[in-house]
Amino acid sequence: MLPISTHVSIPDEEIELTAVRAQGAGGQHVNKVSSAIHLRFNILGSSLPPFYKERLLALRDHRISREGTIIIKAQDSRSQERNRALALERLQELIRSVAVVRPPRRPTKPTKGSTQRRLDSKTKRARLKSLRGKPDEQ
Repeated sequence: MLPISTHVSIPDEEIELTAVRAQGAGGQHVNKVSSAIHLRFNILGSSLPPFYKERLLALRDHRISREGTIIIKAQDSRSQERNRALALERLQELIRSVAVVRPPRRPTKPTKGSTQRRLDSKTKRARLKSLRGKPDEQ
């Protein structure tokens, strides 16, 4: 079980972990050992509460496919066990991030002083620009 909060956890059967070969340079060892981990988690087919599912599907994250599958690749460590732990931590972190309900933003008005300063600077600038023209001939 992967704990998300005190009341929510994900059964191990819902998380698909696959060992693959890591990408990039690494010498002789990297070509013969599958130490990287591909984690796949189907949001729609999971036992998560509807609140989590809706928020995850609304999230614009490159790790979430159009079909509603979270795909995480962990290849930071040379150890397969460490990469498995990293992938599970990232999944846990992603799901916990949608559980945080942020308060709605209240738009603020500019202060009277800042509005007055802005208008004064606009007037000053307009006066300066009007003096740049050719002098009137009489």
